[in-house]
Amino acid sequence: MDHIKMLIADDMEAHRRRLMRILQTQDDFDIGGSFSTGESTVEFARSYKPDIILMDIEMETPLAGIEAAKVIHETLPDTKIIVLTVHEDDNIVFAAFQTGIVDYVIKSATPEEIIEAIRSAYHDDSPIRPIIAKKLRNELVRIKKSEARLMSALNTISTLTPSELEILKLLCQSNNRQQIADMRSVEVETIKKQINGILRKFNVQRTKEVVKLMNELNIFEVIKSL
Repeated sequence: MDHIKMLIADDMEAHRRRLMRILQTQDDFDIGGSFSTGESTVEFARSYKPDIILMDIEMETPLAGIEAAKVIHETLPDTKIIVLTVHEDDNIVFAAFQTGIVDYVIKSATPEEIIEAIRSAYHDDSPIRPIIAKKLRNELVRIKKSEARLMSALNTISTLTPSELEILKLLCQSNNRQQIADMRSVEVETIKKQINGILRKFNVQRTKEVVKLMNELNIFEVIKSL
């Protein structure tokens, strides 16, 4: 029988004890140790070379587990890390998966679910759980919407004159109409007319609407990279 070498990383002693009790019910689970910080987990993992690490996210820092996972995967690419956490925030989930973790399990999971997650990870068969699948779908929808907004904005920008484009850039840099007029050595009324032309092309009523759109999409960085 293959033995699965494991570590536990969680800053709460009660959680570590619960996990120990769960893991000790399995004859083929070898628990090398339990740790309360990401730093101590990384240090011990380098010598122990575990197959699986059950990793909490928030330990000595709010994202200590994610930072530890990143370091461990750089030095021990074969070690599988399962995040066991109370966090369901989309940004934290994606940050965790970007480090190379194989599974993301909520701490309230049953002992059977935790054991199954470990065995699946060991055999490279970790599932995409419903909660993760939902988050991924939501992220794909968000990306698609963002792409559509970006393409629409770029299409509108392509209709701007060089002068209008420069004025739009100055507006996005928090310059007001008078400042832009001074920079361009023209009357304020000229700048007002050009801004009104920009607003008509974007089909918005207020300057702050188009500035918000440009900044949210990081348009000028996108244009620079084209």
